[in-house]
Parts: sequence; C-alpha cells; structure tokens
Amino acid sequence: MADINRKTAYQTLLEIEKNQAYSNIELNHQISQMKPENPAFVRELVYGVLENQMYLDHILGQLIPKGLKGVKKPIKVLLRMGLYQLMFMDSVPEYAAVNETVKLARKVAPGRDGFLNGVLRGYGKKKEQLTMPDPEKDLTGYLSARYSFDPTIVELWLSQYSAEETERLLACSNMRPPLSIRVNLTKTTAEDLERELTGQGFTLEKAALCDRVFFVKGSGLLDTKAFKDGLFSVQDTASVLAVDTLAPEPGDVVLDICAAPGGKTLAMGEKMENRGRILAFDVYAHKLELMQVQAERLGLSIIETGEQDGTVFNGNYVEMADKVLVDGPCSGLGVLRRKPEIKYRPVENESQDLAEKQLAILENACRYVKPGGDLLYSTCTINRRENGDVARAFLEKHKEYEMILERQLLPGIDEADGFYICRMHRKLKGDR
Repeated sequence: MADINRKTAYQTLLEIEKNQAYSNIELNHQISQMKPENPAFVRELVYGVLENQMYLDHILGQLIPKGLKGVKKPIKVLLRMGLYQLMFMDSVPEYAAVNETVKLARKVAPGRDGFLNGVLRGYGKKKEQLTMPDPEKDLTGYLSARYSFDPTIVELWLSQYSAEETERLLACSNMRPPLSIRVNLTKTTAEDLERELTGQGFTLEKAALCDRVFFVKGSGLLDTKAFKDGLFSVQDTASVLAVDTLAPEPGDVVLDICAAPGGKTLAMGEKMENRGRILAFDVYAHKLELMQVQAERLGLSIIETGEQDGTVFNGNYVEMADKVLVDGPCSGLGVLRRKPEIKYRPVENESQDLAEKQLAILENACRYVKPGGDLLYSTCTINRRENGDVARAFLEKHKEYEMILERQLLPGIDEADGFYICRMHRKLKGDR
C-alpha cells in the first residue's frame, strides 16, 4: 500500500501543478481529507518541493536524456518529490526516497514506475557531474535555477538591488517563516498571555519590531482555550507594524479600503480598544463574513463591513475618516515564504498594471481623509514600482499630503515578511 503521507503530498502538489491552487489552502484541504499519519512530513515535502521546483527541474533535465519537456504532470510531480527527498531530507534514507516514490507511482501512474526508478537511481550515480549555469556568464539564469525563481523576478530585483542583496533576498524568501501571533490587548496583556501559553508547553519570543507580537513554537496552538477565547490571532509582524504605524486611536473613525482577509482591520479594532468606528470594505463578500466571525471571537463590536470596490469612488465618505488604510493589491513578492507558488509567475507586465490600480485606489481613498488626518499605504511586496514609485506619484499630484514615514521591510533583515509601509498626513487647509 502506498505511503499515505507521500500520497497526500502528491495529491497536493498535483492540484497546485494542474490548477494553480494556493499551496496553503490546498495543503490544509488534502490533510483534512486524507488524514496522513505525519502531517509535519507532508508539509515539509510539499513546501520543500514548491520552494525548490526550478532547481529540481534543472537537475532532472540533466538526468533525463530528452529532458522534462515531454514528461506529463503526474510523473513530473513524482520525480520532484523523489529527488527532493534524495537531495534535502536527511531524515529519509536514499533507498526509502526511491522505493516509496516508485511504490506510489505504481498506484497513481501505473507503467511509469520503471522510468521513475531509473531517473532517481541515476541521481546517485551522476550527481558529481551535474552542473549549474555559470553566474559569471548568466547571473539571472544561475540565480533563477539555484533559488527557483521566475527569471523576471530575479531581473526585477537585480534592477533595484545589488547582486549580493538580490541573492540574499532570494535565499531568505525560500526560508520557512516562524509562526507569529498578535496579542489581543482588549482581553489580556502580553505578559499574561506569555505566561498562559508557556505553561502549556509553548515557547514564546517577543518580536523586536512590535511589542504586541510573539513568535511561537509548539503544536496545537489554535486548539488552545486562549485562541478560542480570542486572546490572540495569528498574524505576521509586518502587518501589525503597518497598523501601529497608522496609529488609530480610541474614538477614531477609520476606513479600511481593501480589508479582506481582515487581519489589519482586527488589529486596528484592538489598537482602538474597541472604541470608535471602523468601516471595512472589500470586493469579496464571503471574506468579509469570515472577518466578522473573527471579530466576534475577539470581542470587537466597532467593525462594520461592506462590499465595495476600492477603485470606485463613494461620495458618502468624503472627509469622513480620521485614518484611512489602503493595503493595496500587489504582486505579493514579500510573502513568498508563505506562498512559494508566486515565485513562478512572471512579473514583467504585471507591475505597471498593479501600480495603476494602486494609484486609482489612493485617488479615491485620499478624499475620505479629514484635513489633519492620516492615510497609510502598504503592500506585501518588494518592488519599488508598486511601492515608493506609487507613493511618490501620488504625493506629486496631491500637495495637500506630506509623507511622514516610509519603510521597506525585507525578509532575512527584518523579522517579518517583505512589506512596504508609507504614512502620509493630510495638511490642515491653512497649512497648504
């Protein structure tokens, strides 16, 4: 019988390969459906293959005489799984990596097990002869193959950072992010939550960037009474820092223009001590419903949701808000640690389209801010064309605004996802 752990990993990877499914959603779905004996092994294998896909394909291309081009997707997925175990998983003996993959092939791709066996055993015989592109002659090709990134992303970062900085970004974007949580200060204190979770066997470390965030190690965190009682939420430090940079205060009226899935909205509600008013808008009604479920868990009653497109102006909100948050739609290059499938999407034509959309949203959002209020623009990407260039284009047109703070967080340098934060202040009419 095929190993249920590897079969779960295979089904997950095949869905991602065939249907461009989101890795985190598909992985959770397959684990809940197939109930593998070792979910941690499944996660390591799935994310390991995804993070190293182009590197694995580069090696496989040298092990298969005709290359990978004619290999069908199910076989390609199996080859990547087997090779990843051989190259990276020290806990898996070589014979198990080959034999278990071949056994699985007999179940899901009958008749191709001999081919898989030959290719995977060939790695052990030929690994000393395998080559990579020469970085002196083809730096983009080398970095793309070595770190498994679409060449257009490598070229984008090389155009904005040095070769050394780009390689560091690529390497750090392949690392697994630590689990971080945001303390709900309306219900507990950081010290009390730390004491409670530590007493249950979890290890906590306070984040340097934000005093209401902890990095947590341990399993079953979301099954704890503390989570069910709304004492904390899972959220990356960068998102919490964006909210803290905007600094909404108790009693403020706040608009969140692109709110879903709602982490920043909820963080603002806690920051405001559940006093004031938050209007959270998005184009996806079902995501807004999920946000309200979380608001109830956290004990937040000041959040009102509404289905609305940020690119469409709404005259009902002119100069209504003390603070407005625009967490714009972006290429997501800052969260590759969490969504490695994004690494394989070309960005050459995407940046300009996104920048135009981001500016259109800012054009509307800026009119909702009261004179004397603040507008915060953020993205979860590492791309100046979507970040600083957009902010400067906006400020060039809107002299009633001035930049208060600008920050680009980078994985591996900051304890956070790649994230851009820009706070802008709307001057009082007499100050212009």
